[in-house]
Amino acid sequence: MRKPKKPFYGWAIVGLGSIVAFNSGPGQSFVFSVFIDSLIEDTGLSRTGISLLYAIGTGVSAVMVFTVSRLADRFGARTTLIAAATGLGLACFAMAQATGALVVFVAFSALRALGQGSLTINATLLTAQWFVEKRGRAMAIMGLGFPISLAILPPTCRFLIDSIGWRETYMILGAMVWLLVLPPAIFVARERPEDMGLYPDGAAEPPLRESRSSASSGKPAPVLTSPRFWALAIPLATPGLVTTALIFHQTAIIEERGLSPAVAAGLFVPIAVCSAATSIVAGWIVDRSGPKLVFVFCMTALLGAMGILLLIESLPLAIVYAVLLGMTQGTSRIVGSVTWAHFYGRVGLGRVQGSAVMVGITGSALGPLPLAWLNDQFNGFGPAVAVMAVLPVLAIAAVAVAKPPGGVQQEAEERTTA
Repeated sequence: MRKPKKPFYGWAIVGLGSIVAFNSGPGQSFVFSVFIDSLIEDTGLSRTGISLLYAIGTGVSAVMVFTVSRLADRFGARTTLIAAATGLGLACFAMAQATGALVVFVAFSALRALGQGSLTINATLLTAQWFVEKRGRAMAIMGLGFPISLAILPPTCRFLIDSIGWRETYMILGAMVWLLVLPPAIFVARERPEDMGLYPDGAAEPPLRESRSSASSGKPAPVLTSPRFWALAIPLATPGLVTTALIFHQTAIIEERGLSPAVAAGLFVPIAVCSAATSIVAGWIVDRSGPKLVFVFCMTALLGAMGILLLIESLPLAIVYAVLLGMTQGTSRIVGSVTWAHFYGRVGLGRVQGSAVMVGITGSALGPLPLAWLNDQFNGFGPAVAVMAVLPVLAIAAVAVAKPPGGVQQEAEERTTA
């Protein structure tokens, strides 16, 4: 009797990645925002001071992910994932003890660097190693941890803060990270399918495209010194820059349009739902057509969201805006996860993906500033949003003409035409 075929172990890696994505929450803006008022009241820091810490901490995150991604190439993503999860738990415990600006700065910088950057980059790198043909779908499932975290952690933290206090809540978050991430990272994570006598996607032989590409020769393409890298990295950072700016100022923009802050807060629910749903569809499409088409759709949705934002006068239009913004987030997450492995291959992927994430995080940190400055210049967010709408248009044009580095030109061309 023929034995049933075992499920491909790569899907266990995807499950681990989803858990990691969910537990990145303590380092994400949507969780930290719940603690801001408590921090101001208990530590004496001003809102401006907290905002400055946010910017600096996000900058530290960008530098950290650049470093950690290279360590992942050297020591393996499993090792750096374990280290990042351990550090994130310690950062939560440190934040629970924060009493002044210095401790808050150090703890928050660690939260951003380890949660927003280091934890998630390792999950992405592990998933990219285990899938080639099904990479888009795998990244989409892995990425579901982000919208689930967005939907669950902020209200849960709000409830815990009101019930037991903000310091105790950070202690619980630290314990959560250790409990949910460390055991599977230690016992489930494996670096590459080849380490278990397998091939990506559970195939019976190595991926044909990678075998024909010099990306498999062990000679990594240049990154930060390559104009082609920057021609992709800058436009791919555009969704994060613009969506962060819109979300950061969302309450003020919605109020300017005559709706309440409660409406602005409630929009995160359709944003999260549409982000999750769209990412699944985008992952399926990117496996068949490559990331360029999905990126064009992403930027089109973003332009639509910005256009609707200029017209919002009622709750239904606000919901349409949230749906389009959620679609932008879902598709941009897939494009950002897949593009670099698609163009550069799996060898030395950490240095490429890490450099790209560093650019993306930097863009997200800077995003709110130009929108605020434009608002001051035009005395309103409407003209400011209209001016920023130029960025998605430029991003579409840049990605449309982008080409892979010479060594992997054939692989990428075959991928989009297969």
